Amino acid sequence: MKPALALFDLDHTLIRGDTQSEWGHYLADCGILDLAFYKKRMSEFEEGYRQGKLNISALLAFHVEILRPFSLEKIRAWRSDFTEKRIPPLIVNTILKQLLHHQAQGDQVILVTATSEFLTLPIAELLGIKHLIALKEECDAHGRHTGRVLGTPSYREGKIIRLQEWLIEKHTSLEDFDKVWFYSDSHNDLPLLSFVTNPVAVNPDQTLREYANNKRWPIIDFEIAP
Repeated sequence: MKPALALFDLDHTLIRGDTQSEWGHYLADCGILDLAFYKKRMSEFEEGYRQGKLNISALLAFHVEILRPFSLEKIRAWRSDFTEKRIPPLIVNTILKQLLHHQAQGDQVILVTATSEFLTLPIAELLGIKHLIALKEECDAHGRHTGRVLGTPSYREGKIIRLQEWLIEKHTSLEDFDKVWFYSDSHNDLPLLSFVTNPVAVNPDQTLREYANNKRWPIIDFEIAP
């Protein structure tokens, strides 16, 4: 019996909320940035995301500028504290149960997110997920992020490209898996949802909900799911 491949989106799927926004709120609580300014700027990026036109390079550059005055050691310490204190309360138990079920079945699990690898790698480790497909950032010779994207962004159709690259890297193929699941909340993930054998809409936005209903895909809602 072949194992399945189970792909999970992160924001608004495995966790309630947006990792990048939560990170900004954390930094504001640490006195590093002005929350009102941050929320205003992030609302512009979030609107772009809703429209499927997110400027990822501009988003990365914005966050790099915020942290530029601080040492790598300080930034990494903040990231550890953020992951430990802010992420666990946001984890959605309903979807976590799905994740644990796949792991218990011996399925291969991958966290697939458009959020940066810098923020999501420790979250994947927290969730016990060994494989991560996330936004890769360029670093300079000193290990500091430049704000530039490396390779294909794991966003919209880019998630399919990055999944195919992962399969090649691991010397495997989709034919090696019995089923391929993908859990996501966003219409931006329709390319990958339509690509897999078992798409699942999780607390979907209106566009994805309508599409999932038309396709008769399973829908999981946090409020009503056990």
